[in-house]
Amino acid sequence: MSDAMLLLEGLACVRGGRMLFAGLDLALAAGGSAQIAGPNGVGKSSLLRIVAGLLRPYAGTVRCEGAVALTDELDALDRERTVRQALTFWARIDEAPAERIDAALADLRIAHLADIPVRMLSTGQRKRAALARTLVTAAPVWLLDEPANGLDVESAAALGALVDRHRAAGGIVLAASHLPLAWAQDLTIELRAPRDAGEAP
Repeated sequence: MSDAMLLLEGLACVRGGRMLFAGLDLALAAGGSAQIAGPNGVGKSSLLRIVAGLLRPYAGTVRCEGAVALTDELDALDRERTVRQALTFWARIDEAPAERIDAALADLRIAHLADIPVRMLSTGQRKRAALARTLVTAAPVWLLDEPANGLDVESAAALGALVDRHRAAGGIVLAASHLPLAWAQDLTIELRAPRDAGEAP
């Protein structure tokens, strides 16, 4: 992962005809992390989706070295499959070895839920299952949207340890949250709408 890199230059986002943010610059090298902060509605989730290639920016560029894994509120896990089956589906798409699934479940302390249907999980358990999908991919660049939502103190601490391990191996973490994240202290960017925000031209 030592070649991982994320560079955002002059990034701007328009949703629903309204400019959410503009002129955003960010550079993260291997082992780096940053938090995108700000109140609801300023474009934190949209920014992550732009970096993931799921949305097109209104302006600016995204350069990324290394595969990207996005964990957001749309966990993309089939509700009718068991946790293991849902993760196996994505492991096959990502061409990830099956043994990563057991390791990810153990890391997130949900190995005992492997054979439970996703629909029966609590909010916190479903969040950890979604994070397990990120671990299974072994992507160098993690994009985490409100990663602490639904997690208890112990689970949040376990996530922090996993982030530290990922960064120590040369990975990059970009997290969006309206709450401070203890493990994302390298850099915090406060998103605010441009002063002259209104309808985009």
